[in-house]
Amino acid sequence: MSETPPPPPPSTPQTPAPLPDAEAFSQARLTHLVNGFFPLFGGLIFWLIYKDRSEFMDDQGKEATNFGIAVFAGFVVLNIVFFIIGIIIPAIFLISWIVFLALWAFSIYSGFQAGNRAGTGERFRYSILPFRAIK
Repeated sequence: MSETPPPPPPSTPQTPAPLPDAEAFSQARLTHLVNGFFPLFGGLIFWLIYKDRSEFMDDQGKEATNFGIAVFAGFVVLNIVFFIIGIIIPAIFLISWIVFLALWAFSIYSGFQAGNRAGTGERFRYSILPFRAIK
């Protein structure tokens, strides 16, 4: 009689290898820098990739994403306000662009500041956040 071969073992999901501290610090720096240029999505992408590999990256990714959410919400609110005011006063268009650029410049500046501190291993906190959507 011929025996049937045993069934293959069930596949188990591979857990990612933990990040060394030096790499976690450099990834945290990059997370904040990218988030400064691309609020919301920059921090979110890095956080989703590295949250299971390093506790430091989990913390800093959440912080960058929370800042990105706040900046993105600021862009949305300013867009609505300037659209409504722009209907009444068409000259407000130039002022709205200056305010948008100032908010984006602030986001970039904050990203550089946070990235430099996170790159040294400091757990950076944005002090201007009114709330933290991701805890």
